[in-house]
Amino acid sequence: MGFILALAGCAAVPVERAAGARVVIAESRAEKTQTGLSDLAIHAIGLVGVPYKWGGNTPAGGFDCSGLVVYVAYRAKGLKLPRTVVEMSRFGKEVEVDQRLPGDLIFFNTTGHPFSHVGIYVGKNRFVHAPSEGGTVRIESLLSSYWAPRLTTVRRLAKS
Repeated sequence: MGFILALAGCAAVPVERAAGARVVIAESRAEKTQTGLSDLAIHAIGLVGVPYKWGGNTPAGGFDCSGLVVYVAYRAKGLKLPRTVVEMSRFGKEVEVDQRLPGDLIFFNTTGHPFSHVGIYVGKNRFVHAPSEGGTVRIESLLSSYWAPRLTTVRRLAKS
């Protein structure tokens, strides 16, 4: 698993937030001393390779982004989250990007709306998500030229 979570370097990437304020994606300071909801991260990594399916919410039927997060949160911690990304963005507590921990939810603006995509942070500047039709659940870098400018917020769910 170490190769999957390899650190993408200590580079910092500027990001445009939904409200226009700039934030920098840097190495997580909190990650070095805290574990967060790491069970979510572990469960999410275990689903890498499951096909994308719009409206999907099971490994057998495939996942869309919110279906993946709902499934993982329930299986890992018994947390019941709403099904849509917008509703999900209201749960938990917003945390600074540099305070993210494995298991935090990572929200993106991929369609012109601040909460149009969600993934689960797994550590070392990586997140798991169900990207799009024809794809599979996969791990990607927050530092990529596609994802970095689209990051809108990080939210931490309550531990149960």
